[in-house]
Amino acid sequence: MSTKYTVVRLTQGGEKFEILVDPDLALAYKDGKRGDLSKILVIDAVFTDAKKGEHASSEKMESLFGTSDPMKVAMIILDKGKLQLTTEQRQRMTEQKRKQIIYLISRNYIDPRTKLPHPPLRIEQAMEQVHLPIDPFKDAEEQVQTFVKALRSILPLSMEQISLAIKIPAEYATKAYGTVKNLAEIRREEWQSDGSWIAVVEMPAGLKGEFLDKVGKITAGNLEVKTIS
Repeated sequence: MSTKYTVVRLTQGGEKFEILVDPDLALAYKDGKRGDLSKILVIDAVFTDAKKGEHASSEKMESLFGTSDPMKVAMIILDKGKLQLTTEQRQRMTEQKRKQIIYLISRNYIDPRTKLPHPPLRIEQAMEQVHLPIDPFKDAEEQVQTFVKALRSILPLSMEQISLAIKIPAEYATKAYGTVKNLAEIRREEWQSDGSWIAVVEMPAGLKGEFLDKVGKITAGNLEVKTIS
């Protein structure tokens, strides 16, 4: 048996069931990348206690899953059960979520004293001080509010919206439109007779710098911008 494996565990009818899986293939499956079950499973078997090598009986599987076929039961466990991450996976996923949370705070919140976003490094250092755990399975967006609440004891954070009036010349308008729409909410827009595009857009104040940078690159700096609120 391969030494590289982890467990997917499911409690059904008050009983615990486990399967042994390839960590990376199982994680990819959980992330929506459907794969071949026979390759994901390290052993084609269902256990009540994998560590002790105790197999689930056909009677118990039939009673609780409606089938005694180990492969069908294993698929149910893989779909509904909880994957036990390896140390390496947990560290990697936690680091990814940490970076996403820092980015979202920097993008959506500003320092109300300066009206500028906090640099990512400052947010990262503050997060280290509050010692809040990061859930590797939970979306970063869902964890931001918890971190913002804790960080406010260290960093002044304010979520403010700004509105910008923009005008983009005809030769760049079509190309820039998608980027503008992805970064901001278009409140009003109008295509001019010369093909240029004018609009009033709204976004988190912390996103202004990224917005101007990306749209500025597309338009080679030929962008008229006025902050209106």
